[in-house]
Amino acid sequence: MAAQIVAVAGGRMLCLALLTLFGAVALTTGLITPIAFCTALAGLGGAAIIPRLSGYSAGFGHTAMILWAVALGAHLVPGFHNLLVLDQVQSGPDSTAFSMYLNLDKPLVLFAVLLAWPNMNTPIAQVRRFPLFVGLILLPLLFATGLATGAVRPEIGLPEWWQVFALANLLLTCLTEEAFFRGYLQSMISSKLGAALGIAAASVLFGLVHWPGGMALVAFASILGAACGLGYYATGRLWVPTLMHFVFNAAHLVFFTYPGPA
Repeated sequence: MAAQIVAVAGGRMLCLALLTLFGAVALTTGLITPIAFCTALAGLGGAAIIPRLSGYSAGFGHTAMILWAVALGAHLVPGFHNLLVLDQVQSGPDSTAFSMYLNLDKPLVLFAVLLAWPNMNTPIAQVRRFPLFVGLILLPLLFATGLATGAVRPEIGLPEWWQVFALANLLLTCLTEEAFFRGYLQSMISSKLGAALGIAAASVLFGLVHWPGGMALVAFASILGAACGLGYYATGRLWVPTLMHFVFNAAHLVFFTYPGPA
């Protein structure tokens, strides 16, 4: 988590030192196996080379990195022993039970995309206010839609484990996902096909990774992705969609059944 914060802030050398320490400790304690360590190292090394490539080699490099990132995000790479911190807990009596891990694999995607697309966190000269306004308005409208369709129900409360949820959700989930889908995919697609297609494509892809939760979750996640995409397009700052994503998740936890009604 510390390495993530330093990386986004631009401290490359300190970030490298923290990542090296993380790898050494995780490998020594058995949280990461040698195979997982080598897979992570290969992906990060390949991502660092991508900005030097051009033409077909650049396309191959980006494709390989996306596949590597998806494999880590979906926990398909063996050898990462993610830490179970919440086991079948409920945020309230009317909510479904869920479990939460402190993932060691998925957050590595953040460092790879920062290496492969280093300008993703460059603010634009002037904030585009209307797209930002639309993106912010979509968030309460999404909750209203969830209430209307029964996807969530009102349930106000703050569970005792909210601190670990907030920290992990902000850094390991929201920051990583926004860096990949908005900072990287949306930026890359927009540079080739325009901003509208970039936002739409990244939003749909973000929705599709929620496929295991069903079509309704795919639709809701796509709308959330569009809101965050507009926030990123309006500012060029990675922290804007990250905070939009996190505030949405936090409001979901505090004011509604999380992740859904029992």
